[in-house]
Amino acid sequence: MAGPMRPQIVLFGSSIIQMSFDNGGWGAILANLYARKADIVLRGYSGWNSRRALEVLDEVFPKDAYVQPSLVIIYFGGNDSIHPHPSGLGPHVPIEEYKENMRKIANYLKSLSDHIRLIFLTSPPISEVQIKKKLSATQTGRTNEHCGIYARALLELCDEMNLKVVNLWSAIQEREDWLDVSFTDGVHLSAEGSKVVLKEILRVLREADWKPSLHWMSLPTEYAEDSPYYPPSADGTTTINVSYSIPRRHLQWDL
Repeated sequence: MAGPMRPQIVLFGSSIIQMSFDNGGWGAILANLYARKADIVLRGYSGWNSRRALEVLDEVFPKDAYVQPSLVIIYFGGNDSIHPHPSGLGPHVPIEEYKENMRKIANYLKSLSDHIRLIFLTSPPISEVQIKKKLSATQTGRTNEHCGIYARALLELCDEMNLKVVNLWSAIQEREDWLDVSFTDGVHLSAEGSKVVLKEILRVLREADWKPSLHWMSLPTEYAEDSPYYPPSADGTTTINVSYSIPRRHLQWDL
């Protein structure tokens, strides 16, 4: 692992995680905000459900790892919520099993370290019309109603376990034109959809009573001291410290 040591933030889940660096994705913007502050580690696996995640949880997060994450952001549920296929194949997981799987994931991750923090993401909504136009017939088992049922199940679990959770199913639908702007294909998020995810995650990080805080503005910038090798100022008497700068457009999502 490259040094110096920084906090590690792991994004763990299915396609909403795997694709979070695409299309102006929320993962990419998060990595930009945390530049020189924390390492954003992507562990996204398109097509996975909570059952598959449990099978390899100890491989993705080994107990004997030299460094354990400071924060894990977890998303499973959209694939679990797909209606069962007559063959018995496919990603569907019954809702009670889904809740128990997510409980096991939370308990395992919490066992890795006394200092690890968790944020769960519920299933986002979907556009059934867009799915029919852009995705294959294998995706027709998805309904927005069922995504909402699984989202509520995760909210109940997180409330019971006193865990941080982002209700994406509700947050994305707050925008009047959400059906038109939130997705690339009815399931996966567009840049506009990603902005909602990012804003909600940053809200949790800003409001959480965690010590130390993991909000990006609270973390120190690596090698932030002035240097004679930085660009000279206009009058040539000093240099301009450029150790940390991010595009101003990203700041609007943390207000």
